[in-house]
Amino acid sequence: MPVAERRAKAARETAKLAKKTGRAASPVVLDGRKIAGTFWGKAWCDNLEAYSDYENRLPRGRTYVRNGSVVDLQISKGNVSALVSGSELYRIEIKIKPLAPGLWKSIQTECAGKIDSLIELLQGRLSSAVMQIVTRPEKGLFPTPKEIDLDCSCPDWADLCKHVAASLYGVGAKLDQDPALLFLLRGVDPADLISKASAAEAVRQTATMGGAPSMSEAEVADVFGIELAPAAAVSVPAVELPAATPTPIVASTRAPKRKPSVKPKAHPRLSPAIRARLVAAAKARWARVSRMAKQKGRKEMNHQKG
Repeated sequence: MPVAERRAKAARETAKLAKKTGRAASPVVLDGRKIAGTFWGKAWCDNLEAYSDYENRLPRGRTYVRNGSVVDLQISKGNVSALVSGSELYRIEIKIKPLAPGLWKSIQTECAGKIDSLIELLQGRLSSAVMQIVTRPEKGLFPTPKEIDLDCSCPDWADLCKHVAASLYGVGAKLDQDPALLFLLRGVDPADLISKASAAEAVRQTATMGGAPSMSEAEVADVFGIELAPAAAVSVPAVELPAATPTPIVASTRAPKRKPSVKPKAHPRLSPAIRARLVAAAKARWARVSRMAKQKGRKEMNHQKG
């Protein structure tokens, strides 16, 4: 069956399914033959091609995703579901294990202080040292073959058939549009990689922009366990004082008094009200950043098409 006819048939079946389930289809649409063009999309595809278990089956998958055969692809926590057009419309389910907590903690530790902006992280504008940490095989953010369970409704006996391979490449194309989907897929929060100081500033800015109830400097400091720089001092006009009679200086024989040692103030436990404010502020901030990233991706795609 010609590709065009096959795609038209798949489109009709997908439309029926969307009407039945009430969920709009999300096809993988490429601009030319390039599957991915951004940092995260390229890194995902490079990681796939680095595993010898996949190398024999990936070429057919590239062909399928390039000719528009992936007519629907949905990414959620630990799961990729897709519809791929072949001689029939095949259903693909790809289950991916969440990132191990110990590995995620190790990545956070290695990236500590090296990532200051969530937008910088999602756009892939990172130092080479951070890029090596988050994209390295087996100890980075990408899943290994043993962490991936593949299933397709086609009669091919191989786990990694061409339809599954096309879906895996389709994930790379989706990451071009929304890189936050990788963190959703692995069950982790990208905000965990941002330094505490930057996170505190982000919450403070969100609060002042109306994204959440106002939080005081003391509350922000208590939440993140850090000291924030004080606000700029208000300038006071100079007042001329009358000249005073100089007092003679007499050397003192007494030893200077020692200031009593003051133990650092322990940060109090967070009240439910402060926790609620923090959660609301972080959610509002994350939603705004996600919208900005999506809008930027759409603008770049439209510019490339123009």
